[in-house]
Amino acid sequence: MSDIKAAASLDLRGVVCPINFVKAKLKLDMMETGEVLELVLDSGEPIQNVPKSIKEEGHKILDVKKEEGHFRLKIQKG
Repeated sequence: MSDIKAAASLDLRGVVCPINFVKAKLKLDMMETGEVLELVLDSGEPIQNVPKSIKEEGHKILDVKKEEGHFRLKIQKG
């Protein structure tokens, strides 16, 4: 799944909840249905809350990759 090309990316390391979700949602709102957003999130609360909220908005999590100290997600706009 890591070979999926993202149309846009957003690095939200250091951004606290719920601001990181709001920024991700605003970015997704500017994208076309079906496009992929690459999102970088911190461990802990961000990775626990943001993907859940994104799914509740009707988007699809395609890939989650743990990297050193953070996570890289690929989200398809629903």
